[in-house]
Amino acid sequence: MSSKLPELTTTSYAILGLLTIKPWSTYELAKQMQRDRFVWPRAESNLYAEPKKLIAHGYACTHPEPRGKRPRTVYTITPSGRQALTDWLRTPAAEPRWEAESMVKFHFATGSTKEQLLANIHEFRQHAVARWQAVAEIFRPYLEGNEPFPNRTHLNVIPGRLLLETARLQAEWADRTIEEIEKWDSTTGPQDHTSTLAALKSEIAAGAP
Repeated sequence: MSSKLPELTTTSYAILGLLTIKPWSTYELAKQMQRDRFVWPRAESNLYAEPKKLIAHGYACTHPEPRGKRPRTVYTITPSGRQALTDWLRTPAAEPRWEAESMVKFHFATGSTKEQLLANIHEFRQHAVARWQAVAEIFRPYLEGNEPFPNRTHLNVIPGRLLLETARLQAEWADRTIEEIEKWDSTTGPQDHTSTLAALKSEIAAGAP
């Protein structure tokens, strides 16, 4: 491949993977990628450029498809695209990353009040609950026999359960943390060293998962 070709990213390969399911329009691809926003968040506007990269590499092609008065353009994977996806799937994945502005604020809470810190953790919990509800909404149709792709249910549901379990874990952590902070006098100075370190000791003693 020429060095002038646009660089393919994980998002590129994710869209290539979608093309193994069926042909899609650019709009449909972007919408499908938004369903995975909890594990791979990307601005929808950026997703519209990805199929063009696949075309440039010869991994996808386009063809018009009748749709009302104006035909729409749909993307289809090519044999070289299938091989490229297979090659990518064989490579080790990057280390998972997790970002939470709430935790950054927590680290520097001595510059805020106890009430502000509590509000921060309450918001953290609200985000976890909202994420649980959004993921559950995606998967409820599965329980009603309305899976979009029944032959892929196993591949969709297992990662979905991870998202649900993670959101629930974060909400439960927030509940325990709120209960603990409410006992503090302020965010400055040691609060209850003994119980704080005891909880840490218990977690470490439990060993790696």
